[in-house]
Amino acid sequence: MAESETMSLPVQTGDKRGCSEDKDEDVPSKKPKVEGDHENGGAPDLNEEEPAEEASEEDDDGDTFADMMKHGLTETDVGILKYVSDHEGFSGILKERYSDFVVHEINKQGKTVHLDDLSIPVDSEQASESEQLPKESDVLTEEQKKQLGELQLFKNKEGNVAIEVMDDTKEKRTLVHKAIKTQFPGLETKTEEKDRRKFIVAYHAAGKKALAEVKTTKAPRKHFWPKNRGSYCHFTLYKENKDTMDAINVLSKFLRLRPNMFSYMGTKDKRAITVQEIAVLKITAERLAHLNKCLMNLKLGNFCYKNHPLKLGELQGNHFTVVIRNISGTSEQVHQAMTSLKTTGFINYFGMQRFGTTAVPTQHVGRAILRNDWNEVVDLILKPRPGAEKEFLVRCREEWAKSQDPEAALKKLPNKRCVEGQLLRGLSMYGKKNIVTAFGLIPRNSRLMYIHSYQSVVWNTMVSRRIDSFGLKAVEGDLVLRGTAAHVLSAEEAETHTIHDIVMPLPGFDVIYPSHHIGEGYREMLTADRLDIDNMRHKVKDYSLAGAYRRVVIRPTDVSWEVIHYDDPRISLVHTDFEKLENKPAPVFIKDGKYRALRMEFSLPPSTYATMAIREVLKLDTSIKKQTQLNTTWLN
Repeated sequence: MAESETMSLPVQTGDKRGCSEDKDEDVPSKKPKVEGDHENGGAPDLNEEEPAEEASEEDDDGDTFADMMKHGLTETDVGILKYVSDHEGFSGILKERYSDFVVHEINKQGKTVHLDDLSIPVDSEQASESEQLPKESDVLTEEQKKQLGELQLFKNKEGNVAIEVMDDTKEKRTLVHKAIKTQFPGLETKTEEKDRRKFIVAYHAAGKKALAEVKTTKAPRKHFWPKNRGSYCHFTLYKENKDTMDAINVLSKFLRLRPNMFSYMGTKDKRAITVQEIAVLKITAERLAHLNKCLMNLKLGNFCYKNHPLKLGELQGNHFTVVIRNISGTSEQVHQAMTSLKTTGFINYFGMQRFGTTAVPTQHVGRAILRNDWNEVVDLILKPRPGAEKEFLVRCREEWAKSQDPEAALKKLPNKRCVEGQLLRGLSMYGKKNIVTAFGLIPRNSRLMYIHSYQSVVWNTMVSRRIDSFGLKAVEGDLVLRGTAAHVLSAEEAETHTIHDIVMPLPGFDVIYPSHHIGEGYREMLTADRLDIDNMRHKVKDYSLAGAYRRVVIRPTDVSWEVIHYDDPRISLVHTDFEKLENKPAPVFIKDGKYRALRMEFSLPPSTYATMAIREVLKLDTSIKKQTQLNTTWLN
């Protein structure tokens, strides 16, 4: 989910923190709208569909990643050129550890979401529920419970537990099956007969071999559900170094549910510690709480029952706690930079994660889609590219370049669910003369990501020109929102507005453009890309762009900061919700420590990128390419 991922530094220093008790890891509307994408949880290009997986893995060593990033993008490549402040910048390393980036969701009511309660709520019909449910807990012996518990925590080397059914009746077997699945979430069961004796075999639903047998597409089993209890269990999800969809996929496998049974207000970063609200249909808090025994890097709590799911984009924003390590700035420089961020804000650019990390930028694919040049689309996605990649991807691309045979190239991929694999599968099914249909096998969210990326680079470029031409004041011809509609300012009206009121359009068929020369700049840029700004409707409905409006400058709220000193670069510098629940002490900072870091906090509305706020503070290129060079230099 490309858009929720903020900048991840390639050199990782083993940020291992336990969440487990085992101490031993926008769909375009047909009307113009205010931009609603968000790097950490607005309404992203993600509905109920799983996005295509990345073909390359994140476990590359630092040298390999650094080599790949030699061909990556920098900020100037995507139109990120200007700053709003005139303070002197300074260097620092962002996300040296994933615990240096902590995100707390701000819900619809404006409350910051925290994980601070692991208890299970008691409802009025809990007693009657227990009376009506079978007493399945009585059918397992203490020894069997111990074995099943070890199996649940992956401590059982046999990989399964076999329980002989002495009193062999269907009712007795049903009770045993139900007892195991209720008391030990994540375990699946089956009945086997050996030597005329019947056994119920429990195995791990998340095990590699078991995954092939477990069907997550089945409807959830029916359980008794009290009438006066809300149909949805809402809970707080605390996760470390895992993106939202990965976390939901893990939960769905353990609970034997389809992933779309879960709802959420936005996706969150992978390389971070994040806290957000999730809702799931008719799963008890008790079953969810059981998962805390066996999940790594995930923790669930703050359970309650409500009658409604969550909707994408409902959140008010996110609160960030960010640590920039090894800063070079003086205390005065830091004070000037953070004061400017608090009072003026930053240019609301689309961040680097919007444009991908490979040698073929996503906006180039988007431009080809909008041109209806499908051969170029295929070429951009499948052709060999410079930079380091996983060997199987290199072999796949080489095979495609040599033979243009989708089936032969597909055989080179162990993971067929990556974008390349899905496109090749489509080409093998529908042929190279039906590329539009073949391309449709890629999940819709991933396909739309390409064209939204092109819109974003146009927006970034035009905003840089607008700031360069007119600075930080409202001028005649600028656009402001009145409700959801854009209005062109007159010279008199411009006197009563500030830069914080000004919006700029993402190109589309249902937006208007500034009446000053920047408006004409949009036409020039699209014409240079062989696109017609007056005809943004596409032959394929999904790729028709309505457009949207986005604020030019954002001013964060709840801004605070401190410069801290420390000696050990391996320690966490943020006291997390999980550590507080475990009563672990807050980090202690040393006045004359060897290293200096800037610890900052701020809140942002949906449709904003935290990395762009950090860029304004440091006056530093936030691209992975530049940050990799910084990090590598510092480590050396």
